[in-house]
Amino acid sequence: MVNVLDKTPTRRVAVATATVHLNEKIIRLIAANEMAKGDVLAVSQLAGIMAAKKTPDLIPLCHNVTLTNVKVWYTIDEEKAVVIFNGEVQCVGQTGVEMEALTAVTIAALTLYDMCKALSHDIKITNIFLKEKSGGKTNFSAVQL
Repeated sequence: MVNVLDKTPTRRVAVATATVHLNEKIIRLIAANEMAKGDVLAVSQLAGIMAAKKTPDLIPLCHNVTLTNVKVWYTIDEEKAVVIFNGEVQCVGQTGVEMEALTAVTIAALTLYDMCKALSHDIKITNIFLKEKSGGKTNFSAVQL
């Protein structure tokens, strides 16, 4: 584990994204909130928030950071049959929260997969990446393709 004792605490923010590709039937059911398992998007959001808080338990040598805010939200694109999860994590600390943001959107996407797999296994999770981060030595913003 990297020693961060001598680093000055600063405001840290990280934003990540993940895309879940579904079929037309599933995306229609999700958009209408008619999935047999209930509100799969709300459950996925909650799973993402919970996962951000558990990141140091999942990733070896990841610092345990006191999170001040975790948000997970989604966009449904029925035409493309995708759900895009975005997550933002904040803290005031000596190390960043990139892994927490990435974990949040990844687990949100995996939860959606789990809740939809009874209808189809032809579900793909793609484009998991860090969109931006601020605080610490460097700031970062992904180039939009």
